[in-house]
Amino acid sequence: MPRGARLDAPGTLHHVIIRGIERGSIVRDEKDCKMFTDRMGMLAKASGTSIYAYALMTNHAHILLKSGPNGLATYMRRLLTGYAQYFNRRHKRAGHLFQNRYKSIICEEESYFDKLVAYIHLNPLRAGLVGTLEELASYPWCGHGVVMKEIRCDWMDDAYVLQFFGSREGAARKAYYEYLEEEMGIDRENELSGGGLIRSQGGWAKVQSMRRHGDKALGDERILGGGDFVREVLKEAEGRKDVVMPETERMATFNDAIELACDAAGVTAVFLQSGSRSGVLPGLRKQLAKKAVKEYGISIAETARQLGVTANAVSYMLKSQ
Repeated sequence: MPRGARLDAPGTLHHVIIRGIERGSIVRDEKDCKMFTDRMGMLAKASGTSIYAYALMTNHAHILLKSGPNGLATYMRRLLTGYAQYFNRRHKRAGHLFQNRYKSIICEEESYFDKLVAYIHLNPLRAGLVGTLEELASYPWCGHGVVMKEIRCDWMDDAYVLQFFGSREGAARKAYYEYLEEEMGIDRENELSGGGLIRSQGGWAKVQSMRRHGDKALGDERILGGGDFVREVLKEAEGRKDVVMPETERMATFNDAIELACDAAGVTAVFLQSGSRSGVLPGLRKQLAKKAVKEYGISIAETARQLGVTANAVSYMLKSQ
């Protein structure tokens, strides 16, 4: 079965988590950091995606965003594919840079927006990349400095962030800073990034309490919000065709995967699709077939066409270990 479909309706608030493959680095120096954040901002402006918070670390990144008219999938594919190609060229490496799928969580804005902004912006401090909250304001690869007016950025919507903390800019910025000071002492990992039910109900202790009282709760690993919010999102998703990655995007993502896999194996996509069984090709096709069907939900027939083999051959690949 394919992995759970993404809930990808335009205008949805997402907490996106991007990780390097096998916990490897996604940036190695300031030039990489600048390329990643510049690309993130350029594509956000071009696609109508609103960025509210971000933190770029050595081997992962967090982004709080509201998807544009074309949804999240298009934005993320262009961001990650383009950056991976740059990174591989610059550092003379081949293959995948990121884990197979970024993690995206739909968020209930009213209940979680301020917590998510704080959680994301405190990441460099908690990771030891800076020593104090004051130093964090000058850390260039995090949105905290943008909110504090220490870093100039024309693509992050810091005004939208500040409105959650007050109606006057100066007072709101002070309240935001004080809120981060409070949040420094609170561990919200389970609440904001834990399992579906744990996340939806605000932590394991809350789940245990509800169970003791016989209360039932609905949770979904793709959603951060209370039970009513989860139900509302899932109900809306049932009646929409644009909440999952469109077929054209899934095919484009698979074609990117083919290109990267061939590059890593030292062969061309044309040779992969030639029908030859020499060298690394059988193993490479098997790897890509499983990715296409199980991760991207592409049909066996279409997968076969993309790999230059028969549908029966793809079916056999899926059954074998």
